[in-house]
Amino acid sequence: MSVVTSPFDPPLAPPVADKPIRVRGTAEVRVDRDAGRSRLAHSYATDPLKLLYPTPAAGDPPTAVLATTSGGLVGGDELDITAEADDGAALMVTAQAAEKLYRSTGPECRVDVTLAAGRESWLEWLPQETILFENARLRRRTRLEITASSRVLAGELLVFGRVRRGEELTEGLVRDAWEIRRDGRLIWADALHMDGDLTAPLAHPAGFAGARAYATAVIAAPGVEARLEDAREWLEGGFSTVDPSSSRAFEARVPKGGVRAGLTAFDGLLIGRWLSDDPLALRTAFGGFWAVLRHDLGGVPARLPRLWSI
Repeated sequence: MSVVTSPFDPPLAPPVADKPIRVRGTAEVRVDRDAGRSRLAHSYATDPLKLLYPTPAAGDPPTAVLATTSGGLVGGDELDITAEADDGAALMVTAQAAEKLYRSTGPECRVDVTLAAGRESWLEWLPQETILFENARLRRRTRLEITASSRVLAGELLVFGRVRRGEELTEGLVRDAWEIRRDGRLIWADALHMDGDLTAPLAHPAGFAGARAYATAVIAAPGVEARLEDAREWLEGGFSTVDPSSSRAFEARVPKGGVRAGLTAFDGLLIGRWLSDDPLALRTAFGGFWAVLRHDLGGVPARLPRLWSI
């Protein structure tokens, strides 16, 4: 179809090839406790983010599902995500699917995640994998604002390149930073930072030793460091229990083959790391361990959201 313009119209500006189309998405969800139940108190989202609220399975807390409607993120995109559980409330936030981060000509993709948990609250942040394409540039920061009696499970998974396509991540930026503040005081900070040539840190035995997937789990709960030895046993053998509300057995198994994992604990925190050459094996091991922890610390069924099995 041709476009007819008047001779009096100003000339059309030529497209700028090197100027990326940038988006800034926001997602905010907050639950409070009313009449003995957790309820949605605030929900707000702007493109390309959307919040969905499926009916939670029996025994699970209210669940918010984060979706990216653009099909992935490119350099220059910015996302601001906030999830809050007020005093005594419970909330799980998960993702509809894995997030894809496409190659960039230079601009960085920025993702800021803020998780706030009030007194005696329960908050889970369980996104699916972030898949980094060759030359992707990611700068992500996850901040936890907790109290002395909060219970929080937060995790992130990274996949280095499109493994099924034979792609290897050799260039780009990967910065994945964590900050935890308890009652306003910084108690832990950590950052993975790789920029430029990624071949050496991903291949070196003292780095990722050829791993194609990497995961972090951060658990904050009163006295959780006392569960360290139990948690290490769960990494090896899994866990089984019976849900008293339904008398149904739940079992979580953590496969050992091809997955390397380690745990440490201190000052009300339990930190876990996973590495694997196989992203699916890492996902399975990470998810199984998560199911165990959520049951042990939160008294909820030892299972993952249904979206994790779709």
